[in-house]
Amino acid sequence: MATISRETAQEQERVIPVMPADWVPGPHQGGWTYEMYAALPDDGRRYEVVQGVLMMSPAPEVSHQGIIQRISRYLDERIFTPHLGLVLTGPTDVKLAIDTVVQPDVLVLLKEHLARIQEKHIAGNPDLAVEVISPGSATYDRLVKYHVYEQAGVPEYWLVNSKKQTVEVFVLEGSQYRSPGALHGEQLLQSKVIPEPAIPVGQFFDWTGGLF
Repeated sequence: MATISRETAQEQERVIPVMPADWVPGPHQGGWTYEMYAALPDDGRRYEVVQGVLMMSPAPEVSHQGIIQRISRYLDERIFTPHLGLVLTGPTDVKLAIDTVVQPDVLVLLKEHLARIQEKHIAGNPDLAVEVISPGSATYDRLVKYHVYEQAGVPEYWLVNSKKQTVEVFVLEGSQYRSPGALHGEQLLQSKVIPEPAIPVGQFFDWTGGLF
């Protein structure tokens, strides 16, 4: 029978999943709106609202943040530098509906949609949403966020798996996402939102630059 080390077991026990924030004072779960969410005091935690349910995400790993920085730099070169739009990193509130507010790890808003920027949030779909999976967010990002972005009509969704070092690109066709599958290593990232040239997805995961 397979066994795991004490260190691995302890690490698994420390993984905190994305979960409903039932302890937060407010309406019953299912009744949260953007206005209620926006009125919450800042307690240092990351919250989102999905179909009226207030969700809490645990603090990300350092590698998660490093990968986000690499992706953001790539998108800046393709979108911001040539003045095609803006690239924003989380936490940036995106109001997809009155009862759904999310904070993509990275988002792209093309210049024809910049009117969606409000003082404290983006009102409507980004052109691209990127989520980097954390140990506690795999199910949430792959199932819940996928459904939320698809239902809202977000044109493109990248799901980045830091452990497997893969990127899945989901492109909205009609009302459903389609994807060629998980890309890794030297495979090129093809996007309908981001101009060519494409780059090997493996570059996103070299977040240390060989420093250690």
